[in-house]
Amino acid sequence: MPDPVPFDLNAFLPYRLNAAASRISRAFAERYREEFGISIPEWRVLVHLYHAGDVSVRDIEARVDMEKSKVSRAATRLEAAGLITKAVNDADRRLLLLRLTPDGLALVARLIPVAMQFQTEMLAQLGGLAPGLEAGLSALLDPRE
Repeated sequence: MPDPVPFDLNAFLPYRLNAAASRISRAFAERYREEFGISIPEWRVLVHLYHAGDVSVRDIEARVDMEKSKVSRAATRLEAAGLITKAVNDADRRLLLLRLTPDGLALVARLIPVAMQFQTEMLAQLGGLAPGLEAGLSALLDPRE
């Protein structure tokens, strides 16, 4: 039997990026879950609608890197809470357009300062490393073709 190939999972960049993203996401979720009563998928749907306007579940799925079923369940809960509405897309009747309600807009307006404070704390923790991380993430997320 050949010797196993040396591999340090803790030095494997995809693993480390995923672990860091999960920890950061959970830490942020703790901030808004108790006060606002929403989950991570609900947060992502709300802020994407705030950022992009009326969009389909398919668009949110692609942009926030979340499975369609999670987006759909989050949208159903948000609709039941009166925070979003769903409507058939006139251009493609197979798609549902999601839209923030006035209550949804009001909630996001309260969530954004919490998010910005969390980001400020994260950047302060990184200190002088923040610009390098930002540049690295941009290179990974927005590759030039």
